[in-house]
Amino acid sequence: MQAKVFTPATMAGLEMAYPARATRLTHRLTAHPLLDLEALVSLATALPPEAVEYNPGRLPIGIAPEDVPAPELGVAETIRTIEQAGAWMALKRIESHPDYARLLDGILDELAPVVTPRTGAMLRREGFIFISSPGSVTPFHFDPEHNILLQVRGTKTMTLFPGDDEALFDPQVHEAFHLGEHHRNLPWQERYAAQGQPITIAPGDAIHVPVKAPHWVQNHDAVSISLSVTWRSEWSFAEADARAMNRVLRRAGMAPRSPAPWPARNLAKSLAYRALRKVGADG
Repeated sequence: MQAKVFTPATMAGLEMAYPARATRLTHRLTAHPLLDLEALVSLATALPPEAVEYNPGRLPIGIAPEDVPAPELGVAETIRTIEQAGAWMALKRIESHPDYARLLDGILDELAPVVTPRTGAMLRREGFIFISSPGSVTPFHFDPEHNILLQVRGTKTMTLFPGDDEALFDPQVHEAFHLGEHHRNLPWQERYAAQGQPITIAPGDAIHVPVKAPHWVQNHDAVSISLSVTWRSEWSFAEADARAMNRVLRRAGMAPRSPAPWPARNLAKSLAYRALRKVGADG
């Protein structure tokens, strides 16, 4: 029988935090053969080019996507020389590879007893692997998925911010994001720093990252490998559609109230937007 990735204590910790609060967890994947560098070279070369993102590592916390310099090395060379490459890479949608699909499904199936009673079925299951040079920075951004980041090699600090704090971002930033009008990267201001919650993780640690909790990541002084397991839920889709509906209302001259945080379901606005989208009247 295959050993569990998460201990009962970790599952209890996730149950206390999910889905609204960031928290540190633990896992048992640090020696998994699919997560060493040579296996990741093979994965990266098997993935379609659009599923491999690589960036210079020495980036500011806040940077516009168009200002990110182009990489200088190929994907395999970057991974093999990651200690000196000064880069960070994301291997996206790893579930398109059958070996990694089995790994992802095994992890998410373990989480389902905590997740499903709260936010429903785990929809759009996806996995991402991040490979980072020493000192690399992943800029300030947010993501629409439920996410658990598992640290496999090296140490990094993720600084997280409240996802529902509209003093950080005007509601229209959220609306534009869900309509595909801006990149995941967010503008950074130094005044945000005091509100951040830094969580440092080493091999065997993990972080539960709530939906759209803004965060940035600082890698420490060694190569880092992290596995991010993500999923969407009916609740997360409803929040996104309610944000999009607010953009429709705002264009009509109204001042709509922002979607309520969990456990509110935001069904009225989300269903209204889905009806508009179905008939092509959402633009």
